[in-house]
Amino acid sequence: MEEEERLPMMASKDLWFLLPRCRLQQLARDWLAEDAPWLDFSGWAASCGGEGYQEAVLLCKSAGVLAGSPFFDAVCKEANCSVEWERDEGAWLEPVTRVATVRGHVNDLLLAERPALNALSRVSGVATLARQVSEQARAAGWTGQVTGTRKTTPGFRLPEKYGLLVGGAGTHRYGTGDLVMLKDNHIWAMGGVRNALHTVHTLLGRTLKVEVECRSLEEALEAAEGGADIIMLDNFTTELLHQSAVSVKAAFPGIIVEASGGITPQNVLQYLGPHVDMVSMGCLTQGPPSIDFSLKLAKGLKKTSCTSHPSPTTSTDLQ
Repeated sequence: MEEEERLPMMASKDLWFLLPRCRLQQLARDWLAEDAPWLDFSGWAASCGGEGYQEAVLLCKSAGVLAGSPFFDAVCKEANCSVEWERDEGAWLEPVTRVATVRGHVNDLLLAERPALNALSRVSGVATLARQVSEQARAAGWTGQVTGTRKTTPGFRLPEKYGLLVGGAGTHRYGTGDLVMLKDNHIWAMGGVRNALHTVHTLLGRTLKVEVECRSLEEALEAAEGGADIIMLDNFTTELLHQSAVSVKAAFPGIIVEASGGITPQNVLQYLGPHVDMVSMGCLTQGPPSIDFSLKLAKGLKKTSCTSHPSPTTSTDLQ
C-alpha cells in the first residue's frame, strides 16, 4: 500500500495540538530523571573526549508508522538539544530511513538519547498496530471504529493514547472521569444493572455518557431500558454477539453497541458487523512490538588526550 493511502484522514501533525505543553515538559523531565538520577559518568567522559557541539542522525531500522515526535522533541528540548525532522508524523517508514537530525552538546545528546528513543519506539509501535487493524476494518467495508482501552502502561497512558490516534484508531475513554463505565464489579456492588444506572443518573444526571458492560442479551436490554448510552457486549462468541447486536438495535436503534473481549488482529474481522458500532482492543496498547529507532552521531569524535576509544564513523546505511 502506498504511503499516502496509509495516512489517516486527519493529518497527524494536527494531533500535536491535543498535547498540553506543560504535560509534555513534565513527562520529559520525569523520563530524563529516571534515566539519569545522579552523576552521568559516561556522558562526562564523552564530553571530555571530543568536540562539544555535535549532530546526530535519527534512523528508523524497522518498518512502521512514525509516531511520538512531540515526545521525542520534548525530551530533546529539555536536554537543550534541537530537532530537525525530515519525515512527517504519521508517515510509513521502511528500514533504513533517515528521520531527523538532532543537534546539541555531545553530553546533552547522549543524555536525551535513550529516553527520547524509548518514547518514540513505543508510541510508533502502538500507532503501527492501530493502523494495521484499522485498515483491516476499513478494507472489509466496516464503518465503525476500532478503539483502544485503559489497558495501558502505567505512567505512559498519554503517549499510548496519542499513538492510537496517529494510527487512525479511537482512544475510547482516557480515564474514569470522561465516561461512566459500569463493569461487572460495579454492577455487583450496586445490586444489579437497573440499580447501578439509577444511582449514576441520580448523581450525575445526563452530564456524562454511561456505558454498561453486559454478559448476556438480557443484561444488554435491561441496560438499554435503564438509559445506558453505550452497551458493551463483553466476551460474547461472535455468533451470539451479532445476534444480540441485532436484537439491541431493533429495540433501541440509537444506542451504541460495542464489542469487546478477546479481540485480536487475527480475529477482529469476525467481530465486525452492521449492528456493531465499535470494537475495543486492549492488545493495541498491551501487545505491539516497538519500532526500532537509533540515534547515531553524524561525525566521529576527535580524539584527545582524555580518551583512547576509537572514533565512531559516519553512518552510511541511510535511505
